[in-house]
Parts: sequence; structure tokens; C-alpha cells
Amino acid sequence: MVVNLKANETVIKAGDTKYYVDEDKVEGKLIVTNQRIYFKTRNPDAGRFNLEILPEQIKEIIFYNTMKIFPNGLNLITKTGRQLRFAVKNRNAIGQLINTMY
Repeated sequence: MVVNLKANETVIKAGDTKYYVDEDKVEGKLIVTNQRIYFKTRNPDAGRFNLEILPEQIKEIIFYNTMKIFPNGLNLITKTGRQLRFAVKNRNAIGQLINTMY
């Protein structure tokens, strides 16, 4: 799993995550850099789920509980209305970090 970083881009935080797409759970890494957010799948055959999110595309961040009890859900809502749902460790720290970006 390789992320091609842009010029002057550095990784600030990265961690394992699950990306919820409809009924699918896609395992991968959520990578927050100083310029954007990436989601990269572990499975090379599931490359269509890879994401690159720019801060100006984000409208809102909502925290939620997965399976109604685990406080690890992070929902990024884009300005187009798309909801990108992730289950991550340290969601509060990652959410605050993303909040400072936009």
C-alpha cells in the first residue's frame, strides 16, 4: 500500500480503519496529511474504494457509535452531500485534526 504524496506533503496521522460503503466493510488505512486525507484499501483488487479527500470538500464531521456502543465512528460529510463513514481508533483526535484543516 503506497500513497504518492504531493510536494511538501507530510503524513501527520495514519491508522487502520474500516470504510463502510452501503453494506460493504472495506478494511484499509486512513491517512491524514497536512494537505489532504487518504483512504487506501488493503486489498489491491478493491482499488475502486480508494479515496482522496481535500479539506475544501468537507462540510461537516460527525462522531457516532458503531454497533450502537463502540465510540469509534467518524462520518465525513462532503459539500456534495456524500457521507464517508469510517470506524477508527482515536476518532476524537483524528476528528479534531481534520477540523483544523478546513
